[in-house]
Amino acid sequence: MPKVVSVHSYRGGTGKSNFTANLATTVAMAGYRVGVVDTDMPSPGIHNLFGIDHEAVGRTLNNYLWGECPIQDAAYDVSAVAGVGDSGRLFLVPASVQADDIAKILQVGYDVKQLNDGFRQLVKALELDYLFIDTHPGLSKETFLSIAISHVLILILRPDKQDYQGTAVTVDIARQLNVRRMLLVVNKVYNSLSFGALRQKVEETYGAEVAGIFPLSEEVVQLASEGVFCTKFPEHSVSQEFRQVAAQIMA
Repeated sequence: MPKVVSVHSYRGGTGKSNFTANLATTVAMAGYRVGVVDTDMPSPGIHNLFGIDHEAVGRTLNNYLWGECPIQDAAYDVSAVAGVGDSGRLFLVPASVQADDIAKILQVGYDVKQLNDGFRQLVKALELDYLFIDTHPGLSKETFLSIAISHVLILILRPDKQDYQGTAVTVDIARQLNVRRMLLVVNKVYNSLSFGALRQKVEETYGAEVAGIFPLSEEVVQLASEGVFCTKFPEHSVSQEFRQVAAQIMA
């Protein structure tokens, strides 16, 4: 049965899209057919990690939501550029970066039910094993939909007071929506901190499992979203942590 994984954060700047791209790629490298949908429509960006030139993109998630094409027509095979190899397949449905399209979304919104229907159509049309949803930060009706339909919800937070407070709100809402499985990931952690103590603190605070702790890595910063880190630096400790998180998703 296909598995839907939503990756969310209460605040922007947590590295959510970078995390989603690397985790989805890691799962695809394990031999699965994986789709990624960028629903961060006011500020799309995950396409950059997959080397997609926004000027060359013909159709996007926006076109589907406006009834202009089936959602699978907006899916791009990024397996080769992501470095997946021959074992699996990786597809991306990007959101439009055109100023007029973003303004239209902000002004009139879109039908959330249609988005849900699109997820189902995409899974069926591309025969996906996993569908990753890169959400818009914060809380909205679109976020609630992603949380509600997810088999796994991954919440990204930094060791920061504002992140802690916002994550607490999101965790409460996820439990009210009866999310099937919730995992926490702590990102951009200074190496001077005790990862073990941090894991214990976060798990005790939220009563949820920490799937991974990722350091604030200079190598990740230097890559500057120009590619998928885990395939460019497969032996790096960050890439190893992605494989550990992926193993929990695939279990």
